Amino acid sequence: MPKNQPVKIYNTTKGIIVENEAKFYQISDFSWDSFINQPDLFSFLSEQIKTAPIVAGLDESTLLAPIVSQEIWASGVTYLRSKTARMEESKDAGGGDFYDRVYDADRPEIFFKATAARTVGHLENIRIRKDSKWNVPEPELTLFVNNQNQIAGYTIGNDVSSRDIEGENPLYLPQAKSYDKSAAIGPCIAVFKEPISKEVFISVEILRGEKTVFSGGTKLSQMKRELPELVEFLTRECSFPQGCFLMTGTGTVPPDDFTMISGDIVKISIESIGTLINTVE
Repeated sequence: MPKNQPVKIYNTTKGIIVENEAKFYQISDFSWDSFINQPDLFSFLSEQIKTAPIVAGLDESTLLAPIVSQEIWASGVTYLRSKTARMEESKDAGGGDFYDRVYDADRPEIFFKATAARTVGHLENIRIRKDSKWNVPEPELTLFVNNQNQIAGYTIGNDVSSRDIEGENPLYLPQAKSYDKSAAIGPCIAVFKEPISKEVFISVEILRGEKTVFSGGTKLSQMKRELPELVEFLTRECSFPQGCFLMTGTGTVPPDDFTMISGDIVKISIESIGTLINTVE
Protein backbone atom coordinates (compact mmCIF):
# COMPACT_ATOMS: atom_id res chain seq x y z
CA MET A 1 0.00 0.00 0.00
CA PRO A 2 1.36 3.51 -0.82
CA LYS A 3 2.56 5.48 2.18
CA ASN A 4 -0.25 6.48 4.54
CA GLN A 5 -3.09 5.82 2.10
CA PRO A 6 -6.37 5.30 3.94
CA VAL A 7 -8.74 2.40 4.10
CA LYS A 8 -12.27 3.80 3.71
CA ILE A 9 -15.42 2.62 5.48
CA TYR A 10 -18.85 3.28 3.98
CA ASN A 11 -22.22 2.99 5.69
CA THR A 12 -24.74 1.91 3.06
CA THR A 13 -28.28 0.58 2.78
CA LYS A 14 -26.68 -2.77 1.92
CA GLY A 15 -24.41 -2.86 4.94
CA ILE A 16 -20.80 -1.93 5.60
CA ILE A 17 -18.47 -1.60 2.62
CA VAL A 18 -14.69 -1.22 2.96
CA GLU A 19 -12.55 0.24 0.18
CA ASN A 20 -8.86 -0.55 -0.08
CA GLU A 21 -6.67 0.07 -3.14
CA ALA A 22 -9.70 0.51 -5.42
CA LYS A 23 -11.27 -2.77 -4.31
CA PHE A 24 -14.50 -2.97 -2.33
CA TYR A 25 -15.33 -5.52 0.35
CA GLN A 26 -18.64 -6.46 1.98
CA ILE A 27 -18.47 -6.74 5.77
CA SER A 28 -20.95 -8.91 7.66
CA ASP A 29 -21.53 -9.86 11.30
CA PHE A 30 -20.87 -6.37 12.68
CA SER A 31 -23.08 -3.46 13.56
CA TRP A 32 -21.83 -0.04 12.47
CA ASP A 33 -21.18 1.05 16.05
CA SER A 34 -19.17 -2.03 17.01
CA PHE A 35 -17.23 -2.04 13.73
CA ILE A 36 -15.93 1.52 13.84
CA ASN A 37 -15.03 1.24 17.53
CA GLN A 38 -12.68 -1.72 17.11
CA PRO A 39 -9.28 -1.13 18.77
CA ASP A 40 -6.49 -0.27 16.30
CA LEU A 41 -9.01 0.19 13.52
CA PHE A 42 -6.47 0.30 10.69
CA SER A 43 -5.01 -3.09 11.61
CA PHE A 44 -8.48 -4.50 12.19
CA LEU A 45 -9.59 -3.42 8.70
CA SER A 46 -6.47 -4.89 7.15
CA GLU A 47 -7.32 -8.24 8.70
CA GLN A 48 -11.02 -8.11 7.81
CA ILE A 49 -10.48 -7.59 4.09
CA LYS A 50 -8.29 -10.68 3.85
CA THR A 51 -11.39 -12.88 4.10
CA ALA A 52 -14.26 -10.52 3.19
CA PRO A 53 -15.99 -11.05 -0.16
CA ILE A 54 -15.16 -8.56 -2.91
CA VAL A 55 -18.12 -6.68 -4.40
CA ALA A 56 -18.37 -5.02 -7.80
CA GLY A 57 -18.10 -1.47 -6.57
CA LEU A 58 -19.79 1.28 -4.60
CA ASP A 59 -23.25 2.49 -5.58
CA GLU A 60 -23.39 6.11 -4.37
CA SER A 61 -27.19 5.97 -4.27
CA THR A 62 -26.94 3.50 -1.36
CA LEU A 63 -24.71 5.70 0.81
CA LEU A 64 -25.84 6.74 4.27
CA ALA A 65 -24.21 9.24 6.59
CA PRO A 66 -21.41 7.40 8.45
CA ILE A 67 -23.15 7.84 11.79
CA VAL A 68 -25.61 5.73 13.81
CA SER A 69 -25.38 6.26 17.58
CA GLN A 70 -22.74 8.98 17.61
CA GLU A 71 -23.13 12.70 18.30
CA ILE A 72 -21.47 15.46 16.32
CA TRP A 73 -19.61 18.22 18.16
CA ALA A 74 -17.75 21.14 16.63
CA SER A 75 -14.83 23.45 17.29
CA GLY A 76 -14.87 27.11 16.37
CA VAL A 77 -12.35 29.87 15.76
CA THR A 78 -9.53 27.43 15.05
CA TYR A 79 -8.39 29.28 11.91
CA LEU A 80 -7.55 32.98 11.61
CA ARG A 81 -10.11 33.41 8.79
CA SER A 82 -12.87 32.06 11.03
CA LYS A 83 -11.88 34.42 13.82
CA THR A 84 -12.00 37.51 11.64
CA ALA A 85 -15.31 36.51 10.05
CA ARG A 86 -17.04 35.95 13.37
CA MET A 87 -15.63 39.14 14.85
CA GLU A 88 -17.01 41.06 11.88
CA GLU A 89 -20.48 39.50 11.98
CA SER A 90 -20.92 40.14 15.71
CA LYS A 91 -19.28 43.57 16.09
CA ASP A 92 -22.59 45.47 16.12
CA ALA A 93 -23.80 43.29 18.98
CA GLY A 94 -20.63 43.96 20.97
CA GLY A 95 -19.53 40.34 20.79
CA GLY A 96 -16.56 40.64 18.46
CA ASP A 97 -14.01 40.64 21.24
CA PHE A 98 -15.16 37.20 22.40
CA TYR A 99 -13.80 35.57 19.25
CA ASP A 100 -10.51 37.41 19.43
CA ARG A 101 -10.06 36.22 22.99
CA VAL A 102 -10.98 32.59 22.38
CA TYR A 103 -8.63 32.35 19.40
CA ASP A 104 -5.69 33.03 21.74
CA ALA A 105 -7.06 31.33 24.83
CA ASP A 106 -5.84 28.00 26.19
CA ARG A 107 -9.40 26.61 26.11
CA PRO A 108 -10.88 26.20 22.60
CA GLU A 109 -14.47 26.85 21.63
CA ILE A 110 -16.34 23.52 21.49
CA PHE A 111 -20.08 23.19 21.05
CA PHE A 112 -22.70 20.55 20.35
CA LYS A 113 -23.69 20.38 16.69
CA ALA A 114 -26.06 17.52 15.86
CA THR A 115 -27.53 14.15 16.62
CA ALA A 116 -27.55 11.44 13.99
CA ALA A 117 -31.20 12.24 13.30
CA ARG A 118 -30.31 15.83 12.35
CA THR A 119 -27.39 14.76 10.15
CA VAL A 120 -27.38 14.05 6.42
CA GLY A 121 -24.88 12.21 4.25
CA HIS A 122 -23.43 12.43 0.76
CA LEU A 123 -25.93 13.48 -1.94
CA GLU A 124 -28.60 14.29 0.66
CA ASN A 125 -30.15 17.72 1.19
CA ILE A 126 -28.98 20.22 3.75
CA ARG A 127 -31.25 23.00 5.04
CA ILE A 128 -31.05 26.70 5.80
CA ARG A 129 -33.22 28.20 8.50
CA LYS A 130 -36.45 29.91 7.44
CA ASP A 131 -35.82 32.70 9.96
CA SER A 132 -32.33 33.48 8.69
CA LYS A 133 -31.17 35.60 5.76
CA TRP A 134 -27.42 34.89 5.83
CA ASN A 135 -26.42 31.23 5.58
CA VAL A 136 -23.12 29.66 4.65
CA PRO A 137 -21.47 26.25 4.49
CA GLU A 138 -18.40 25.63 6.61
CA PRO A 139 -16.07 22.98 5.14
CA GLU A 140 -14.31 21.12 7.93
CA LEU A 141 -12.06 18.16 8.49
CA THR A 142 -14.11 16.04 10.87
CA LEU A 143 -12.60 13.55 13.28
CA PHE A 144 -14.08 10.21 14.26
CA VAL A 145 -13.17 9.81 17.92
CA ASN A 146 -13.72 6.25 19.16
CA ASN A 147 -15.04 5.13 22.53
CA GLN A 148 -11.48 5.14 23.90
CA ASN A 149 -11.21 8.88 23.10
CA GLN A 150 -8.74 8.21 20.27
CA ILE A 151 -8.76 9.74 16.80
CA ALA A 152 -9.60 6.62 14.81
CA GLY A 153 -10.59 8.11 11.46
CA TYR A 154 -11.49 11.19 9.45
CA THR A 155 -14.41 12.33 7.35
CA ILE A 156 -15.63 15.51 5.64
CA GLY A 157 -18.05 17.81 7.45
CA ASN A 158 -20.27 20.72 6.51
CA ASP A 159 -21.13 22.82 9.55
CA VAL A 160 -24.02 24.78 8.00
CA SER A 161 -24.35 28.10 9.83
CA SER A 162 -26.76 31.05 10.03
CA ARG A 163 -24.35 33.96 10.29
CA ASP A 164 -26.95 36.65 10.96
CA ILE A 165 -28.36 34.78 13.96
CA GLU A 166 -24.88 33.95 15.25
CA GLY A 167 -23.79 37.57 14.85
CA GLU A 168 -26.86 39.06 16.51
CA ASN A 169 -25.84 37.69 19.89
CA PRO A 170 -23.20 35.09 20.84
CA LEU A 171 -25.82 33.37 23.02
CA TYR A 172 -27.77 32.54 19.87
CA LEU A 173 -24.99 30.24 18.63
CA PRO A 174 -26.94 26.99 19.25
CA GLN A 175 -29.82 28.26 17.11
CA ALA A 176 -27.43 29.31 14.35
CA LYS A 177 -25.69 25.96 14.34
CA SER A 178 -28.01 23.17 15.42
CA TYR A 179 -31.26 22.42 13.65
CA ASP A 180 -32.65 19.77 11.28
CA LYS A 181 -30.25 18.94 8.42
CA SER A 182 -27.70 21.53 9.52
CA ALA A 183 -24.88 18.96 9.60
CA ALA A 184 -23.56 16.88 6.74
CA ILE A 185 -20.75 14.31 6.97
CA GLY A 186 -19.37 11.72 4.59
CA PRO A 187 -19.01 10.06 2.23
CA CYS A 188 -16.85 7.70 4.31
CA ILE A 189 -14.64 7.36 7.35
CA ALA A 190 -11.03 7.31 6.15
CA VAL A 191 -8.71 5.33 8.41
CA PHE A 192 -4.97 6.00 8.15
CA LYS A 193 -2.05 4.08 9.60
CA GLU A 194 -0.46 7.40 10.62
CA PRO A 195 -2.14 10.73 11.50
CA ILE A 196 -3.46 12.63 8.51
CA SER A 197 -0.97 15.01 6.89
CA LYS A 198 -1.22 18.66 7.85
CA GLU A 199 -0.64 19.49 4.19
CA VAL A 200 -3.99 18.12 3.03
CA PHE A 201 -6.08 20.71 1.23
CA ILE A 202 -9.70 21.37 2.25
CA SER A 203 -11.72 23.00 -0.53
CA VAL A 204 -15.29 24.08 -1.14
CA GLU A 205 -17.21 24.96 -4.30
CA ILE A 206 -20.79 26.25 -4.42
CA LEU A 207 -22.72 25.85 -7.66
CA ARG A 208 -25.84 27.82 -8.58
CA GLY A 209 -27.21 26.30 -11.73
CA GLU A 210 -24.04 25.52 -13.67
CA LYS A 211 -22.17 28.56 -12.36
CA THR A 212 -19.63 28.51 -9.55
CA VAL A 213 -20.67 31.32 -7.20
CA PHE A 214 -18.00 30.68 -4.56
CA SER A 215 -14.88 28.56 -4.25
CA GLY A 216 -11.99 28.53 -1.86
CA GLY A 217 -9.81 26.37 0.30
CA THR A 218 -7.04 26.09 2.83
CA LYS A 219 -4.52 23.61 4.16
CA LEU A 220 -4.98 21.89 7.49
CA SER A 221 -1.61 23.36 8.48
CA GLN A 222 -3.29 26.78 8.76
CA MET A 223 -5.23 25.60 11.81
CA LYS A 224 -3.98 27.18 15.05
CA ARG A 225 -5.08 24.28 17.26
CA GLU A 226 -3.74 20.72 17.27
CA LEU A 227 -6.26 17.94 16.60
CA PRO A 228 -5.43 15.94 19.78
CA GLU A 229 -5.79 19.16 21.78
CA LEU A 230 -9.40 19.57 20.59
CA VAL A 231 -10.20 15.94 21.38
CA GLU A 232 -8.71 16.25 24.86
CA PHE A 233 -10.94 19.20 25.74
CA LEU A 234 -14.04 17.53 24.28
CA THR A 235 -13.54 14.30 26.21
CA ARG A 236 -12.49 15.80 29.55
CA GLU A 237 -15.98 15.58 31.03
CA CYS A 238 -17.97 13.85 28.27
CA SER A 239 -18.07 10.12 27.67
CA PHE A 240 -18.98 8.66 24.29
CA PRO A 241 -19.81 4.94 24.56
CA GLN A 242 -20.13 4.63 20.77
CA GLY A 243 -17.61 7.32 19.88
CA CYS A 244 -18.38 10.72 18.40
CA PHE A 245 -17.52 13.08 15.56
CA LEU A 246 -15.73 16.39 16.02
CA MET A 247 -15.77 19.08 13.33
CA THR A 248 -12.51 20.97 13.64
CA GLY A 249 -13.36 24.44 12.33
CA THR A 250 -13.20 26.18 8.98
CA GLY A 251 -10.52 28.24 7.31
CA THR A 252 -12.67 29.17 4.31
CA VAL A 253 -15.55 31.63 4.68
CA PRO A 254 -17.54 33.18 1.78
CA PRO A 255 -17.62 37.00 1.57
CA ASP A 256 -20.11 38.87 3.73
CA ASP A 257 -22.46 39.57 0.81
CA PHE A 258 -22.89 35.86 0.03
CA THR A 259 -25.66 33.59 1.27
CA MET A 260 -26.79 30.15 0.15
CA ILE A 261 -30.19 29.77 -1.47
CA SER A 262 -32.40 26.80 -2.27
CA GLY A 263 -30.98 24.73 -5.10
CA ASP A 264 -27.33 25.55 -4.43
CA ILE A 265 -24.99 22.57 -4.61
CA VAL A 266 -22.14 22.48 -2.10
CA LYS A 267 -19.08 20.36 -2.86
CA ILE A 268 -16.46 19.93 -0.14
CA SER A 269 -13.30 17.99 -0.93
CA ILE A 270 -10.43 16.87 1.29
CA GLU A 271 -7.40 15.19 -0.21
CA SER A 272 -7.20 11.44 0.53
CA ILE A 273 -10.77 11.35 1.85
CA GLY A 274 -13.02 12.34 -1.06
CA THR A 275 -15.83 14.75 -1.84
CA LEU A 276 -19.04 15.45 0.09
CA ILE A 277 -21.85 16.83 -2.10
CA ASN A 278 -25.11 18.26 -0.77
CA THR A 279 -27.94 20.32 -2.23
CA VAL A 280 -29.69 23.09 -0.30
CA GLU A 281 -33.41 22.39 0.12
